[in-house]
Amino acid sequence: MMRAVDLIIKKRDKLPLTAEELEFLIRSYTDGVIPDYQMAAWAMAVRLNGMDPQEITDLTLSMAHSGDMLNLKDIGSLVVDKHSTGGVGDKTTLTVAPIVAACGLPVGKMSGRGLGFSGGTIDKLESIPGFHADLSTSEFLNQLKQYGIVISGQSADLAPADGKLYALRDVTGTVDSIPLIASSIMSKKIASGADAIVLDVKTGRGAFMKTLAQAEALADVMVSIGRLSKRRVIAVLSPMDQPLGFAVGNALEVKEGVEMLRGRGPEDYRYHCLHLAAYMLLLGNKVTSVDEGIVLAEKAIRDGSGMAKFRELIQAQGGDVRVVDDLESLPKAGQVFQIEAEQTGWVSAVDAKEIGESSVILGAGRVKKGDPIDPAVGIMVKAKIGDKVEKGQVVFEVHVNNEARYHEAMVKIKKALIISQRPVEVPPYFLGVVGLDK
Repeated sequence: MMRAVDLIIKKRDKLPLTAEELEFLIRSYTDGVIPDYQMAAWAMAVRLNGMDPQEITDLTLSMAHSGDMLNLKDIGSLVVDKHSTGGVGDKTTLTVAPIVAACGLPVGKMSGRGLGFSGGTIDKLESIPGFHADLSTSEFLNQLKQYGIVISGQSADLAPADGKLYALRDVTGTVDSIPLIASSIMSKKIASGADAIVLDVKTGRGAFMKTLAQAEALADVMVSIGRLSKRRVIAVLSPMDQPLGFAVGNALEVKEGVEMLRGRGPEDYRYHCLHLAAYMLLLGNKVTSVDEGIVLAEKAIRDGSGMAKFRELIQAQGGDVRVVDDLESLPKAGQVFQIEAEQTGWVSAVDAKEIGESSVILGAGRVKKGDPIDPAVGIMVKAKIGDKVEKGQVVFEVHVNNEARYHEAMVKIKKALIISQRPVEVPPYFLGVVGLDK
């Protein structure tokens, strides 16, 4: 007979756990048989001693099988998904999912709401009046089959072990364990049923993984889990030292995401969207190279099919599609303040963490789960790293509904921008790809 204490001791002593032992541990914890204090001890042993790739995969599959498993075989095609580890101004799903679906590759995505300064795709979409994100499993599957695209909130019945374990990790100092992060992300992706997954692993000031080495380690583990779980997985490493694109804030990001479907928008965001779409098309066997995927993605923008697919998505989920055609009808803040550059020079930093935290102060994000958010507020970043700016030039536009909050946020926003007296190189948009040769 298995006992939790024996598995804690085994992991404490740096010994690997078997698939059966991990299945027992996860099932018993989900069912309430193993108490929090024992699971916390086990999580700390994992945090300190790590796990080997097979162990992490077995843990992931046990967590995935702790609840419902979506079966997407009836869709009649490979289904692809993408996941970002979180960042500031990261609205890529709004642009990428419709582009990929317009190219004939179904995209079935379950997304979360934002917590802290890392925005959530569902919050952004809910800026559109009437948009309904809480779909049942049958609604999710029917929409995916009919339209080839669905973006819904995370089902409570999907990988319930992860929700329970994450809450415990959050209060026991074990959130930053790579095996536990990787199994948390991948258990939900595997339970969601996608055949192929493109991961966007962020690194830098506005990311959870602060260094490229940490991001690479996480990417390696998640690609390994995918391979051992018979899924096609690629992980793109991307910088998050400054916000992605110009817009930070829910309605502002929807506007930027939709504008990109019309071929208009910041260059870093365009590059990001086209390449993520290309990797998804490559994994889904729609193209044979990344370059071919970029050409196909550009065509979906140029011929309007990506925009048409976005309209289908919004309409299918009850959103007011008139907003898509008239972006000025999205929620608007009562006041817009401008922040000007205090000197002439070249932008050397636009701290994503400071900007993200400022957006939360304004009301665009949550401090704790369940907090209400204001879809209208946010920040437009008018200067990016490498740009030449003149003294008095507008570098930020701050959209606010509460002037007191603006004055609190302004201090952080101003601190985010650093201007150098020497030219600064534009940083790379991507830092590498893991798993492309697998």
